[in-house]
Amino acid sequence: MQVMTRYRAAVAAYPLDWLSDWQAYERKLTDWVSDATRQGASLLVFPEYAAMELASLAGKAVAADLQQQIDVLSERAVQIDALHQDLAQRFNCYVLAGSLPLRLSPSRVVNRARLFGPEGCLGYQDKQIMTRFERELWRVESGDGLRVFDTPLGRLGILICYDSEFPLLGRQLAEAGVEVLLVPSCTDTLAGYWRVRIGAMARALENQCYVLQAPTVGEADWSPAVDENVGAAAIYGPPDRGFPETGVLAEGELNQPGWVIAEIDLEAVAQVREAGQVLNFKHWPEQFKKDER
Repeated sequence: MQVMTRYRAAVAAYPLDWLSDWQAYERKLTDWVSDATRQGASLLVFPEYAAMELASLAGKAVAADLQQQIDVLSERAVQIDALHQDLAQRFNCYVLAGSLPLRLSPSRVVNRARLFGPEGCLGYQDKQIMTRFERELWRVESGDGLRVFDTPLGRLGILICYDSEFPLLGRQLAEAGVEVLLVPSCTDTLAGYWRVRIGAMARALENQCYVLQAPTVGEADWSPAVDENVGAAAIYGPPDRGFPETGVLAEGELNQPGWVIAEIDLEAVAQVREAGQVLNFKHWPEQFKKDER
C-alpha cells in the first residue's frame, strides 16, 4: 500500500441539531463532508457522540430518555454506517464517523467510533475508559482493546475523549507505529474541554506525533446526555523542530462550529522522532529504569 506522506486533515467543531427527518441528516453530513473536501482535506474527523442528534428522529420523549436514546441509535447503526461509507467513496476521503452508544446485548453498551475510506469500512474503535457519567448514569462500558488502522494516510489510532487523558493508551498506539492520533471529544464544561485538550497536547509531545481533536459544540437541551457542549477543534503536534513552537498547527474559536484544517506531514514525525531537539518518543523507556545506586 502506497502511503501519502503529505495531506490535509480536517477536524469538526460540530453542533448537534434537532432533525426533522433522516433526509435532513443526510443533507447535513453531505454538506459537511463536501465543505471539508472542497478545502482539500483527505482525512475528516467528527466528534464523540456526534450521532446523538439522530435520537431526535424518535421524538422528544425518546430523545429525553437515556436508555431509549441508545436503543434507537443502535437500531440505526447500519443505516448510519452506510451513509458514511457512501460519503467516503463519493468524496474520495477518509472519515471518522461521530461515535454513538451501541447496544451489543441487553446488558452491554459501548461507545463506538467507525472509520471509513473509499475502500469501505476500515473498522471500529471502542472507548476504553468511561467517564463517571457514562459508567454511573448511562451504563456505557469499556469496549475491546485499541486498534491500529493502516491506511494510505499512514497509521492512525483513535483515543475517544477521556481516553486521551491516559498516557499509556497513547503510548501503546505510538509503539505500534501510529503517527496520527484521532481524538473525537464531547465535553459539557470548559474544564472538561481543557482536560481533553491538555491530554491531547501531552500525547503529541510525549509520542512526537500529530493529534487531531474534534469536539461537539453548542446546546442540545432536548438530550440529557449531550445537552451542553463546550470545545474548540484543533490539530496539535510536538513543539519541536519542524512544528510550531506552541505545538498548535491550527485551532478554531471556542464553541464556534466549522472545520479546522492543517497539513499533515508524516516525514516530519519520522524526523522529529529521530533527530528532534528532544527525543521524548525514544527516551520514554528510561523513566522505568530502576535506581541502580
